[in-house]
Amino acid sequence: MSTSSTRLPEGRYSRSSDERADRTLKIVGAVLSVLMLGLIGWFGYHYVAQNEISAEVIGFDTSEDSVKVHLEVHKDAGVAGYCTVRSQSEDGTEVGRADFRFGEDATRVDEVVTLRTTSQGTSAELVGCHTN
Repeated sequence: MSTSSTRLPEGRYSRSSDERADRTLKIVGAVLSVLMLGLIGWFGYHYVAQNEISAEVIGFDTSEDSVKVHLEVHKDAGVAGYCTVRSQSEDGTEVGRADFRFGEDATRVDEVVTLRTTSQGTSAELVGCHTN
């Protein structure tokens, strides 16, 4: 009684289609990974290096029809821009939003700005800052 082997003799036939597909998938995966890392790096650089204005809310005081917001802005010299601030009521409804402009001279602006509201605001939030 003899047993027959189902394996093909090595070296006699070319690579199987599964091995070729695996190699192709590995190459495509490597190329896509490199492209994704490059895209993430570009966005990271653009966000960190190109952001010329940054700010934070130091504190705020509320009243019936306004919110006084203490803003501290850091920016490059010679850059003019604006920061958007908003206030919300206790139930989360936006009751005020305004842009506050800053000149080109100083690199640090520490200012208290007044945000008019339609009703009593319970918060002050910095939405973002942009250059002109």
